[in-house]
Amino acid sequence: MAVHDMSASTAQTTFPVSALARRGGLKAGERRIGWLFLLPAVAAFVLVIAVPFLRALGYAFTRYDLQTPEPVFIGLGNFRALAASPEVLGSFVTTLLYVVLATGFTVILGLAWAIVLNQTFRGRAALRAMSLLPWVLPSTVCAFVWGWIFNSRFGLLNAVLLDLGLIPFPTAWLSTTSGAMSAIVVTKVWLSIPLYMSFFLAGLQGLDREQIDAARVDGAGNLAILRDHVLPHLRPVLLVVVVLGVIGNLQQFDTIFALTGGGPVRATTVLSIEVYRRAFDQWDVGMAAAIGLLWVATILPAAYLYLRHLLKGV
Repeated sequence: MAVHDMSASTAQTTFPVSALARRGGLKAGERRIGWLFLLPAVAAFVLVIAVPFLRALGYAFTRYDLQTPEPVFIGLGNFRALAASPEVLGSFVTTLLYVVLATGFTVILGLAWAIVLNQTFRGRAALRAMSLLPWVLPSTVCAFVWGWIFNSRFGLLNAVLLDLGLIPFPTAWLSTTSGAMSAIVVTKVWLSIPLYMSFFLAGLQGLDREQIDAARVDGAGNLAILRDHVLPHLRPVLLVVVVLGVIGNLQQFDTIFALTGGGPVRATTVLSIEVYRRAFDQWDVGMAAAIGLLWVATILPAAYLYLRHLLKGV
């Protein structure tokens, strides 16, 4: 009887060990399979992003233009030229102005539209679906559409303002500094509102309705509810939206290039347009790479904040 009990206990102790060993082997195999699935993405990242970035990093310290068809190392020469260039400084200021205006207006209007769509009314689902249309359209197509709207000869904006008697004659919106900046900001805001609205609308789904109703019973108005309840609840979402908006607007190229080409007289020449002109119009690859590094440096703080927030709970 004792022999039987000993063999039974041995079987009970050896079986879990073998099962754990088998499970450990399966986990190791799963890890290997996971790395195999990850290899195409890693290879694409290395070929498309890492290698071009390292090459640009090297070109930033060289003279590489039409007069020097082979890169010549000049150290910090390009960066000293950037520090003394009023054009690059102007592009940097224009970039910051564009980012502040486009991000700020999009956050405000996206939040307002999300609050509207969070209410209960007939046709809300259809209106939500229609609100996403600007987001799914190609940005270049939207730029051409808004270019037609702002056109001085047959644009829709001038036609409406003339009919209302708000302007005495057609205005060349894209030919003035303020008009061109307003045009690219309006276009970008129109494109980005659906995305921002989606983030805010998802955040509003977790807002306690009973808390809002209790605040209204206590006599709180809409502004007080927005300040004391809605905005504190949406603070994490607001941080993510603002940081992603800053990163996206710092990288903006296609909409601005299609709408104004950086003009008039460099009024809308942001850093992305400046890099394009130096590299492909003037063929000054070394200077374009140096401006690109400046451009990356403006994006890094926002990217750091986003990654820090994203990885906080990991």
